[in-house]
Amino acid sequence: MKQVEVTIMGQGYILGCPDGGEALLATAVAHVDHEMSAIRDGGKVKARERIAVLAALNLAYQLAERGPARAAVPSGDAGDATSADVAALVRRIDQALGDDGQLL
Repeated sequence: MKQVEVTIMGQGYILGCPDGGEALLATAVAHVDHEMSAIRDGGKVKARERIAVLAALNLAYQLAERGPARAAVPSGDAGDATSADVAALVRRIDQALGDDGQLL
């Protein structure tokens, strides 16, 4: 395993990466950076930690939309969620966040 330096939302991180996984890691970093930057640039959320949580939820929702065949969801109760369950969860999170920023 090698270490790779990446930048997400202007901050550097050193991440472990399996040999040959650099391209996949670069794609993942680009998605996370894009999602976090979009939330930050929306202007409603300022805290980096909150931006990271919202970005993670947005990306997880996008994976869930692809369906079980394409979204590598870990086994367990979370893998049994339907799209209606995910949509209900997103609505609950949006309500809890109020004016801080909505997921979608």
